[in-house]
Amino acid sequence: MPSKPPTSVIPSNPPKQTTLSLGELPPRPQHFTHSPGKQPRTPSRIDPNNPPWPAYRGYHEFSFAHATMGHRLPTILGKAIDDVVRTLNEQSDEDRIVDLVEAISRMQDLMVDLTGNTKLRPIIDDGEGDIPLWNKEIAQFFQGKDFMNAPWLFAEAYKYRRLHECFSISKYWKEYDVFFRQKCDTFSRSSKAVFELSTRFAKPWETPAKGLDEAKQTEAVRLMFHELTQVCLWGNSTDLSLLINMTEEDIKKLQSTGGDHLAATEKNILGNDLPRLWETVKRIGAKPDGRIDFVLDNAGFELYCDCVYADWLIQSGLAKQIRFHGKRFAWFVSDVTRKDWDWLLNTMIYGQLFPEASDEEMDTLRLLGNRWKQYERDGKWIYEQHPFWCTGYTYWDLATEAPDVFLHLSKSDLVIFKGDLNHRKLTYDCEAPPATPFPIAIGPMASLPGAPPVCSLRTIKSDVVVGIPEEVADRLNRDEDGWKISGKYAVVLLSDGRPGEKVMFGALGRGAFQY
Repeated sequence: MPSKPPTSVIPSNPPKQTTLSLGELPPRPQHFTHSPGKQPRTPSRIDPNNPPWPAYRGYHEFSFAHATMGHRLPTILGKAIDDVVRTLNEQSDEDRIVDLVEAISRMQDLMVDLTGNTKLRPIIDDGEGDIPLWNKEIAQFFQGKDFMNAPWLFAEAYKYRRLHECFSISKYWKEYDVFFRQKCDTFSRSSKAVFELSTRFAKPWETPAKGLDEAKQTEAVRLMFHELTQVCLWGNSTDLSLLINMTEEDIKKLQSTGGDHLAATEKNILGNDLPRLWETVKRIGAKPDGRIDFVLDNAGFELYCDCVYADWLIQSGLAKQIRFHGKRFAWFVSDVTRKDWDWLLNTMIYGQLFPEASDEEMDTLRLLGNRWKQYERDGKWIYEQHPFWCTGYTYWDLATEAPDVFLHLSKSDLVIFKGDLNHRKLTYDCEAPPATPFPIAIGPMASLPGAPPVCSLRTIKSDVVVGIPEEVADRLNRDEDGWKISGKYAVVLLSDGRPGEKVMFGALGRGAFQY
């Protein structure tokens, strides 16, 4: 293990990188290749350190986990330190300055621990509701583990929780978000895509012409659903933890939402349950109180796309209420917090982020923002946050570690999990065979009594891939290096769950599922 360098020499800005080149990684070991029919471990052998299939860990040099733990996370932390130093230089009150200097020192200690691969210690009790969950999991499953030999998902989440701790134990900076400037800046550079959507959807949506027969009206709604679901899906391309130094032009290419672009990219949805998802949503629309939940991913442009989609679901009558689930504090760089939610809606109405926009374009943005705020006042949109979403547990443990959340979601008609991190937590972020059916891969979230219908809308940006044909994965592994981290490909996967059945917590054990 490398020795710790003195805190004073930790660079606040590690070398910049524009893209991750993984062409030189060692080949995948043969023992990490699974036969298509291989089943997961039995429930009694599953725990956070032993997922259903082998876990990705930072020392696996062939995986994105290695690139993340060794390069991406130190770079992200270095940029976070730069942000705090900038804030420090803007202060005048001595008490606040001293308090922030101490937070920076804790960030530098975290950099030493991360780059020196130290053992994972308990989280300091800062009064957050997730402390018992974090320290129980560390004590039960990760004693003696370090950043590189703990499962990648847990180690990465642990780093972000330690980063929050740097501020949560301070006096004046408990709610400081080191990524907030970056999130705002990226949205401000998304003007083309922002106005492409606002100009199309600012006016209230008009139902198909009354003169059409019922089949043609339904088809018109289906086509709109098909397009907007893809807008919501590909809006996930903007992940700040991956776009370390992208240019404005790069961002515009990722955020293109035009119909021609969507038609061209649909072939890149490798596991595509869109037709089944439409049938599910159509049934929800027939209910007088149909509810859809979004477990959110990224702030800024992706959240904007989510809201455009949710707006249309309400206007079309396909949903009567939508609940959004965000994070309690800054998480994985760009995940949505309450501050991000409020900032987006208020900026759309009052902000001046887009100086080159026309008055007409700004009017469309204000119309959207005002309508979305009215949804909040009317109870049609509800924003929620729960400590569980910022823990190291995967969603296989949702029913056992946060039964209140599972019970709450069981009352939803559809839960849409957005993005790569949510997909990793749904599938335990392990080396499942690519052809593993989605309901098998998400275990209890599909098989427990009361499990709601679950949809994963995910652009692929990490190693775990399920729900796609084996031959497709084999071809891409052979012909296209880096396809799992490029964001070029996506999945729309659906589990029907067991809705309507009574939730029975007394019978639950860790990793309980059926297959």
